[in-house]
Amino acid sequence: MNQAVPDSAAARRARYAAVFIGLLAAFAALTVWNINSGSVHISVADIARIIFLHQGDDTQMGIIWKLRLPRIVASAVLGGGLALSGFLMQTFFGNPIAGPFVLGISSGSKLFVALTMIVALRYISFVSSWMMVAAAFVGALIAMGFVLLAARSIRQMSMLLVAGIMISYICSAVTEFLITFAKDSDIVNLHTWSQGSFSGTKWADVRFFTLTILICFLVVFLLSKPIGAYQMGEAYAQSMGVNVKRFRVVLILMSSLIAGCVTAFAGPISFVGIAVPHLIKMLLKTARPILVIPASFLGGGVFCMFCDYIARTAFAPVELSISTVTALFGAPVVIAMLIRRHGGRM
Repeated sequence: MNQAVPDSAAARRARYAAVFIGLLAAFAALTVWNINSGSVHISVADIARIIFLHQGDDTQMGIIWKLRLPRIVASAVLGGGLALSGFLMQTFFGNPIAGPFVLGISSGSKLFVALTMIVALRYISFVSSWMMVAAAFVGALIAMGFVLLAARSIRQMSMLLVAGIMISYICSAVTEFLITFAKDSDIVNLHTWSQGSFSGTKWADVRFFTLTILICFLVVFLLSKPIGAYQMGEAYAQSMGVNVKRFRVVLILMSSLIAGCVTAFAGPISFVGIAVPHLIKMLLKTARPILVIPASFLGGGVFCMFCDYIARTAFAPVELSISTVTALFGAPVVIAMLIRRHGGRM
């Protein structure tokens, strides 16, 4: 009897270690794979020489440093942020089907970013990173506000998801209306962005969204203990000294800021926020936030790096939108989750 407990604890630690090592190995492999793949083939030796020694062919250096590396960092950081935002929303609503795309949060961000880009480019001729993030954050908060209003009168989670999907459709329809009647000179890349894409990422953008999302990640990770208590119910969280009202506000702000930041730089990306946290919990066989938070962030990065590789290379030189690929791989996970929960009854 006494021996069973240490063995069980050792097995859990081994499983946790295996999951994190596997994710890190996949991250490293996909990084090399993505740098190596494209219309111009670059050997692994040349990649190492260019990255670590800054030596090599000028053309290859330009391809790696100006095109491929910023895109890889964007898919890793923004994908991780999207998975983290999904985990926070699932914690807030107490349901694994909740996510920024399904609840219309990403679409609200998309609408306000599109509006800001059109207006700013027409009247002040430029759009800065902070303007896009601020617009996306406001859009995410407004969309979240409508979802919360619906949540007050709708008790069934399935109906709340339907309300979120309707909000998403409304925001997407208004966005498409704006894009249709905007001047082509004002929205050169807006349509591509509105479909979801990591292409065209600049190092200045990378520095901005990396700093923003990493700060949010640190804040969320420091809240691991209150999140764990909140998962056990509001009454339990209050008994553990958690200020539930303030805590819920922080969850909303963090999830909206992260989702807004992702949408501002990559457009709306579907199913990552739902599928990845669920897969991570299934692999870890635990919902402990101190493990799920970093694993979800890393898993979201790996998932989006893989999907971005498929988007770039599957039908090259034609490039698919990232949201198309993430839906292709993420939707079956959600369907399996619904079947597992007896036909989606919440």
